[in-house]
Parts: sequence; C-alpha cells; structure tokens
Amino acid sequence: MKRYFNLFDLSQKVDYKNEVLSGLTVALALVPEAVAFALIAGLSPLTGLYAAFMMGLVTSILGGRPGMISGATGAVAVVIAALAHSHGVEYVLATVVLAGIIQVAAGLLRLGKLMRLVPHPVIFGFVNGLAIIIFMSQLDQFKDETGAWLTGTPLYILLGLVIFTMFIIWGLPKISKAIPASLVAILVVFGVVIFFDIDTKTVGDIASIQGGFPPFHLPSIPLTWDTLVLIFPYAIVVAGVGLIESLLTLNIIDEITETRGHGNKEAVAQGTANILSGVFSGMGGCAMIGQSLINISSGARARLSGIVAAVMLLVFIMFGAGLIEKLPMAALTGLMIMVSIGTFEWASLKTFNKMPRSDIFVMVLVTLVTAVLHNLALAVVIGVIIAALVFAWDNAKRIRARKYIDDNGIKHYEIYGPLFFGSVTVFNSKFDVLDDPEEVIIDFAESRVVDMSAIEALNKITERYQKVGKKIHLKHLSQDCKGLLKNAEEIIDVNILEDPTYKLAVDDI
Repeated sequence: MKRYFNLFDLSQKVDYKNEVLSGLTVALALVPEAVAFALIAGLSPLTGLYAAFMMGLVTSILGGRPGMISGATGAVAVVIAALAHSHGVEYVLATVVLAGIIQVAAGLLRLGKLMRLVPHPVIFGFVNGLAIIIFMSQLDQFKDETGAWLTGTPLYILLGLVIFTMFIIWGLPKISKAIPASLVAILVVFGVVIFFDIDTKTVGDIASIQGGFPPFHLPSIPLTWDTLVLIFPYAIVVAGVGLIESLLTLNIIDEITETRGHGNKEAVAQGTANILSGVFSGMGGCAMIGQSLINISSGARARLSGIVAAVMLLVFIMFGAGLIEKLPMAALTGLMIMVSIGTFEWASLKTFNKMPRSDIFVMVLVTLVTAVLHNLALAVVIGVIIAALVFAWDNAKRIRARKYIDDNGIKHYEIYGPLFFGSVTVFNSKFDVLDDPEEVIIDFAESRVVDMSAIEALNKITERYQKVGKKIHLKHLSQDCKGLLKNAEEIIDVNILEDPTYKLAVDDI
C-alpha cells in the first residue's frame, strides 16, 4: 500500500516550496484550458473544471508518474463532442465511467507494456505535432468574438503583453530560479494590467468559473443493452486515446527527469480518475503534456505539486472565481506559447540527414496527422503501423541462404534472417529442388521460424523435395520453433517424412 499512497514521495528529497508554487502555476494555466475543452465538447465550463480537479487529484495520488498533470483534454473533448450534441451530458458521464473501467482493466492486465511497441520516430512526431497544436490553439486569443483577427490597439496590447510574458519566462531563470518563472510572469502581467487599467481579454470573457464542490451524480440513463451499444464505442475510443496520450506523456517526462514511471499503475490511476470524474459531474480526461511540462520546468518532481494544482483549482472555482476571471488571457497565452516551444523536439530536426528515410517519413507523418487532425491516438496508431510495416519489409529482404555440398554429397542451405510472412517468397526462391542432390539439409542455426506463414513455407518446400523423391532435414530448429511446428499440425498439413514427433525431419544437432 505504501507504494500507492506515498503522497509526498518521502523516499526522495522534496522541495516543498517548488512543489507548492509549481502547483499554483499549473492551476492558473488549467482554468482556461479546462473551460475551452468543455466548450469544444459542447458541455458547460464547470464540467471541464470538475474533470480537471478530479483527474488531477486522483492521478497525482495514485498515478505512476510523480509530477505529471492530468485534466480535461482536447483529445477526449473531440471524441465525446458528437455524443454530447446528440444525446446530452448524461450519456457523456456514463461513457466516461465506462472508459475508466476499461482503463483500469488495461492496467490490471498490464497492457501498459504495449507502449514498448511505439518507436522513437513516432514519439518525436507525436511531441512535435502536439507542440504545433498547443501553439495554434493560442492563435484564437488574437481573434474577437466574431472570429475576425484583432487589429489596431487591441492587437498591439495583446501582442505586447504576450511578448512581455514570454520574455519573463525566458529571462528570469537566467537570474534566479527561486520562484517558478511562469508564476512570476502571470502575476507580473496581471499586476500591470490591473495597475494601468489596461483593457484586454480576460478569463472571464471566455466563461464564468463560479461553482461549488463537484456534485455527486450517477448518470441518469436507461440501463439497457441499447444504451451500452450506444456508449461502448465512444468509451473504447476515450479509453484508448486517454491511455495513449497519458503513457506517451509519461515516457516524455521520464526522459526529461531521467527517472522511470510505471505505465500500468498510471493506467489504473487514469481509469479510477475517469470513473470518479464521471460520477462527480466531470467530462473525463487524461494526462496533459503542456501542463506537465509547466510543472516539470518549474522544478516539481513529486506528487505534491499535482495535489496542490487540483486543490487550488477547486479553491478558484468555489472561492476565487471573481479574481481568477480577471486574469489576462495574454499572460496565459504567452505561457502556453513558451510551453509549445519547449515541447517541440528541436533535436529531431538535426536527425534528417542521419536517420533512415523511413524513420523520417514516420516522424513527419505522425507530426502532420497530429497537427492537422488533432487526433493524437490515430496519429500514434498510424505511425506504429507504418513503422511495423517498414520493419517487416526491411527484414523480408534480409533473409539469405549460404549453400554448399559436403564430402558426402549432401547439400546444405544455411539460412540467415527471420522466416516470416514477409520473407517467405525470398526464402522459396533460394532452393533449386530439381538440380539438388538426393539429400538436403536446411540449417536454421542463424534463423527463426516466426509465424504460420513460415510453417506453411516449410511445408511447401518439403513437399516439393518429397515429390521428386529427395530427402530433406531441418537442422538447429529452436524449441519454440519445434513447438510451433507441432501446434501447426491441426491447422495446416505438415508433411510427414521421417520424424514421428514433429511429422518433419528435424535434426537437433
């Protein structure tokens, strides 16, 4: 139990001042984000704020990555928007609860290890695409209520305050790191706007954040099969998007902090948070890379910062709405632009002449899909599929056969490279059945029989030699390959030659 409820990470030295100040900074940045994502989903602002509170609190306590921030996210908002518009908030809350159950099951089944299948170019593309999304989303602040671009004095004021915020965040750490630069920038710009009575867009211009404690509310929906059929597809997508984004964010924070998080533990925490979010009137969510980077760059490394962020967000909702609604959006815009700059993996641009072209293609494709479609899960899935196909294609061309005839007139084929569905055609082309001597040995010491296509290829090649009355031996098959051959007996017709055990001539020399 200690592993799950070590709230303040007492096993390591914690800078409580940094944790508290970082948490406060994150809480301020969470407000407009949560409101914006709720509006994207067609829900009330409080639905997003309640989700940010519940997601942030639960994952900070139970999660597998101290310092990582969770809340309402755009990825989830996009998925549930159609359901919200067609069936209303009650069905959204039920979907979030079901998605949470699926995520908990994924964590308990230890499916977090599937993130090992995500190659580095996909992670690069994901991060770069996310940085572009964060930056592009801030451009909306330079538009008026009608959607037209600001001009004249309002534009110059907003642009000046944004640049001033970015300058503080960039320059203050060069002087002192005693207080998080992001928090200082927000407070300074807030003070300047209030002192000089500058007319500029504020948080209150987006929506009111005044509310109470998240109300406990079981989704009011009919408990029927039709309801499950309706919400289950949405729940699967929400669960998948949430886990992909959360586990990728975890990996990124791992690299920055040079520590190791726990993916399966995070999956259980994300699921638990979504379940509680759904029954406490929240829209659900997942890890937020932007806010996580704000937290980490401010010096936070423990769970306390996330707890402070969630609690302070609730304090803002219940007691400080009037003050928080006066925060200038310019300060938060400048902060998020700096986050986008810090998020972009600039080192990836230096790899264009060093990485294989296939890796560059995957990285650029994932970046474009992420940035254009705003569908993070789809971008990652596409990237993984293409990377896997490229890997299969490359390995399909690597199978080779060294041929020689020994003193006894037996021809040897020494196979190099994996034998699988992609390399079967090349494998078959290596043999000269008609002109080979009466006895042939195929040596798999440097190869592996991987799948059923490979088994079928072995079946076909032995059948070809059998038809012309020649004897064939398979040599140095590994134990798992032999097991695969035996398992294949009920599925394909493995040729019977000499060996009654595997129904194939197998010499384990």
